[in-house]
Amino acid sequence: MRYTISGKNIEITNALREVATNKLSKLEKYFSEDTEVQVTLSVLKKNHIIEVTLPLKGTIIRAEEEAENMYAAIDLVIDVLERQLLRHKKKLINRHRHHGTFRTAFAQVDYEDDEGLAIVRSKKFPIKPMDAEEACMEMELLGHSFFVFRDRDTEELAVVYKRKDGQFGLISPE
Repeated sequence: MRYTISGKNIEITNALREVATNKLSKLEKYFSEDTEVQVTLSVLKKNHIIEVTLPLKGTIIRAEEEAENMYAAIDLVIDVLERQLLRHKKKLINRHRHHGTFRTAFAQVDYEDDEGLAIVRSKKFPIKPMDAEEACMEMELLGHSFFVFRDRDTEELAVVYKRKDGQFGLISPE
């Protein structure tokens, strides 16, 4: 795996870079050598935050954790990523769409940081037909607060989102 480690409000020392790389190397068994891993380390007040983005074929695994020191945050994010990858692996196996090895299900996805005046980042992705429950699972897997999908029954676009009370909401056209 190739690592791109960047920092916000923190200087990335060689020791910090080495610890992050060594800990993330535990996940190499799931990926090919050309997989690009985006790691962002940041400090906000007294919180140390790490965000890791792993592009996969058809989806993106993303985890963000914060702790009182960066080394603890790195350990926490590794645990979250391992759980997400195992959940994703089970999902692939259960759907019988898994062809070849688990490693072949992953592919390099271009990662861009678009800096515009109004739109900070833009993404294009295929919208797959699924039911609301699958969309909620995908949203949780990505670590997002909403997810756009095509309803399998109506073939209309719909959005699931996570409410402040922890429940899920569904937005669909009339």
